[in-house]
Amino acid sequence: MEKPKRYVPGPNDPLLPPQLTEFQNKTTDEVLEELNKMPFFMNKLDPDENNVELEALKAMAYEGEPDEIATNFKNQGNDLFKAKRFKDARAMYFKGVDIKCNVASINESLYLNLAACELEIKNYRSCINFCKEALKLNAKNVKAFFRIGKAFLELGKLEESLEAVKVGLAVEPENGALKSIESRVHEKLESKRKFEARTLAQKQKEEELQEFLDLAVQIRNIKLINSKQPADLLKDSKLSLENPTDFESQLIFPAMVLYPTTDEFDFIASVSELSTPNDLLQVVLDRPAEWFAQPGHKDFTPSKLQAYMETVAGGLIKIGKKVSIHDVLKMEKPKAPLFDKSLRIYFVPKTEAQSWLDTWDKNAAIMKRL
Repeated sequence: MEKPKRYVPGPNDPLLPPQLTEFQNKTTDEVLEELNKMPFFMNKLDPDENNVELEALKAMAYEGEPDEIATNFKNQGNDLFKAKRFKDARAMYFKGVDIKCNVASINESLYLNLAACELEIKNYRSCINFCKEALKLNAKNVKAFFRIGKAFLELGKLEESLEAVKVGLAVEPENGALKSIESRVHEKLESKRKFEARTLAQKQKEEELQEFLDLAVQIRNIKLINSKQPADLLKDSKLSLENPTDFESQLIFPAMVLYPTTDEFDFIASVSELSTPNDLLQVVLDRPAEWFAQPGHKDFTPSKLQAYMETVAGGLIKIGKKVSIHDVLKMEKPKAPLFDKSLRIYFVPKTEAQSWLDTWDKNAAIMKRL
């Protein structure tokens, strides 16, 4: 039969309190049985008993002078903290604080230990508050300044962290832990400074490019109209210059190509202002033969389609299929704008053009923009 092994506490097992030092050579089962009789380690109760022993043990925890009781709770908390049972340790420290003993050093230690628990479980604000309570009792407590500095660092409050560290170093200039926090704060501040510098440079660059683009639109005499509810495809549409730093380079924009007689459309993501309606037709009519056999597509050929653009006033103008979009947009009257930073062009078969024009409603066209 295997010999019972002596008790060795694991990472989450309780350390032997002073009352059980004589059990150091006992087996694990024997030690745990004794621990279960103690109020702070008990994990089960016998429902058939009155637990008189338990109540007596609880009462013993509060026997003695207030400073002795508070110290006992502090020591129990320390053992739990060493076992990384931070929430249980915090409960012990709170019990110690509740005793309200008159020994400042004991209360200072309890608050500082509470701060250590809160730091471990990432309750950084509570950590800072407990450190402040400790500092009320000892304004030169370097550990309090360290924990405040570390908590503020974790919260991303770099200036506040550095301020706490500097006060601590004024008390203890060679404190390595404080210097370590100070170094980390300076590293983060430098990273923040570089990030802000890059962000500012990027913003300035974007503003400069926007100025080039605005000037390009202005010298071309292009009118821009933004709809209140643009088509989903156009919500992120952008004007751009082929060379972003040269306002005389080609202007690029998306195009909505509409076929009103069949209630269809095409979207071209990038069109040059030097493109012509014929150029657009070469793109959109590059389709399989089956498509042209569908109803309404019989006359969808470059020679049988006419091009129209909408005007600022809500009307329509017919444009030559060999005329560049640039030349149409720069005209003073009638004025054809870009809608939602994109070209809007209609292609209609010659045989149906007049009937479509007769049904066009200027007011309805304007209302669609609102």
